[in-house]
Amino acid sequence: MEEKFRQQPANIIRVVLFGPESTGKTTLSEQLARHYNTVWVPEYARQYLQDKWNNERKTCEPTDLLPIAEGQMDLENKLAKKATEVLICDTDLLETKVYSEAYYLGYCDPILEKYALENTYDLYFLTYIDIPWEKDDLRDKPKERSQMFAYFKDTLEKYDRNFVILKGNKKERLATAVHHINKLLHSMTAFSEKDMAQLSAIGIDKKKVLDQIAIFNSGIPFVQLEKAAVIGDGISKLSKEEEKDLISYFDKTVPDLSLLKFVPASGAASRMFKALFNFLETFKPTSESLDAYLLRTNNKEIAQFFKQKEKLPFFKIVQNRIKGKGKTKDEEAYFFVKEILHENALNYGFYPKGLLPFHDYGDFSATPFEEHLKEGAMYAATKAGANLHFTISEQHGSLFNQEFDTIKDRVSTLTKTSYNVSYSYQKPSTDTIAVTTENEPFRNSDGSLMFRPGGHGALIENLNEQDADIIFIKNIDNVVVPKYAKEVADSKKILGALLLQVQAKAFEFADLLDKNNLTLDKLNEIQAFLKNNLNVRFLENFESLSLGDQIAVIKDKINRPIRICGMVKNEGEPGGGPFWIRDTHGHISLQIVESAQVDMFNESQVALFKNSTHFNPVDLVCGIKNYKGGKYNLLNFVNPEQGFITGKTHEGKELKALELPGLWNGAMAFWNTIFVEVPLVTFNPVKTVNDLLKPTHQVTLS
Repeated sequence: MEEKFRQQPANIIRVVLFGPESTGKTTLSEQLARHYNTVWVPEYARQYLQDKWNNERKTCEPTDLLPIAEGQMDLENKLAKKATEVLICDTDLLETKVYSEAYYLGYCDPILEKYALENTYDLYFLTYIDIPWEKDDLRDKPKERSQMFAYFKDTLEKYDRNFVILKGNKKERLATAVHHINKLLHSMTAFSEKDMAQLSAIGIDKKKVLDQIAIFNSGIPFVQLEKAAVIGDGISKLSKEEEKDLISYFDKTVPDLSLLKFVPASGAASRMFKALFNFLETFKPTSESLDAYLLRTNNKEIAQFFKQKEKLPFFKIVQNRIKGKGKTKDEEAYFFVKEILHENALNYGFYPKGLLPFHDYGDFSATPFEEHLKEGAMYAATKAGANLHFTISEQHGSLFNQEFDTIKDRVSTLTKTSYNVSYSYQKPSTDTIAVTTENEPFRNSDGSLMFRPGGHGALIENLNEQDADIIFIKNIDNVVVPKYAKEVADSKKILGALLLQVQAKAFEFADLLDKNNLTLDKLNEIQAFLKNNLNVRFLENFESLSLGDQIAVIKDKINRPIRICGMVKNEGEPGGGPFWIRDTHGHISLQIVESAQVDMFNESQVALFKNSTHFNPVDLVCGIKNYKGGKYNLLNFVNPEQGFITGKTHEGKELKALELPGLWNGAMAFWNTIFVEVPLVTFNPVKTVNDLLKPTHQVTLS
């Protein structure tokens, strides 16, 4: 339904004339359209409101705003298909939002606000008030031009829009506008035919690349922390009795539902073996002993590795392969590491992490891929079997298939479960352009544009293609040995049951809202549910809105996907944490925040960040359907302002890379969110090879 307010993609420059009444926007729109031999989008509101005045002698009312917005976007989307290189827009939804707030005590319909901020334009021309006022039936604020101009300017600055103020007579304004549009056109045409063929091959349009370059130029704002989420204020802590009841509820309810375990698994193991790669480069067994090396480097990680290497799940495999190669203990240590990493040996450093030996069962070693299958049978299975979806690198597809063929009979017999395993790849169209330090497109040695993977945030598109009543999300390297499996599975059931219960209530209320079957008491009950159960916060002016507008806000808040996120106590492990944040529009919400999103030069923000009592183990249970059983389009709930810009090098040259909003960060920013404390045993990632030495990765053989 909301798609009619969304801007449809088109490979053109979009320019908006923006500003108060009677400041020459329409005249300049016509001039620019003639200059560039293109079309211009008129202001739909003028004809709509003129007709209303002629027929009813009434001016604009709040109920007119959505029809006006719909009509405006319908015009823009139709004319965008006819434009040449430039589309001139006499207005946009952001201007409608400004008038709504100016006329209706700061109120803007949530749908109008959403698309006013989501729809994007390349350049705004803010028209100054140095043109004489011309009266007509619709203009009504001749004495408030200065205040309105300031309001328009503040809005463009608040939302980081690219804008130029136009002053002077018609000829001067046209010349200034043409100058700035030509600069944009130059950047648009800076791509060669070869570049365009490259973009086409990977499914990325030119405007998307230019939008990404614009992000590099403007930068990504830090999140604004309000406070850390803690037990009783953003994080729920359940009693043992509550947990027991939830597990029972889950076991009784799920047989009639569709369940899916979604596992991001595309990462290679190179980072896991970083210390060992460095050891191979810096240790020379013919010139110094291992003890001397450890004393010289004070490398505690390598010292621990060799002290406990017998506990590694691949210890016996490596020892058998290097038997007789080392003449001394020091050479044997070198060959041990070389056998793990060398491309002509086990080559574990370039293997997908999901297919490495993680747990030693004596007769065989289990990979995390296998452990996820076994774990999935404990909470993500019904009579039809267990459904698991892995996001992997395309080049590893055959390896995962081979592994499944090897282990499926063993695992199915052990768990008494059949498995439906599917895979998807991170789409090339989600890659992002790399730029130089001057924010120009970075080029490879062959002259081609460099694109880099957009990070795990790109997986929101893969998640959006899944269909299940409950989706469990957990990273590939976060698995445990059988001793701890039941505690982990019970924790997942608790989160799943909590989702089902809160979702059932949300569905009941969403149905009532759609049917308009409401009393004031019921509306207050729904608002309390949103606040107390789904952690929704309302703007300060909510109570001053009309009843109809309050219902519209509540409808928008309740009709969203829901995520239940496990949070573990902060014991020094790396990872993002749970916080209340305030966004640029004044909305307060619960979010998972990484340190890179926080201004570490702001002492007050750093102090708030350090107040975090819990961190994020990537332990999510998701409800992606509405009360009618239809799937939400998850791409509508992403906050693009929560990406990351990082510094990298390639062939000795510095570059900047753009990561998309993280899957459980900005990619889920507009979901309804519940944080729940879960046991530390649910968090057992293998970030370094030494993590495999921990008790949760040591199999106890009977």
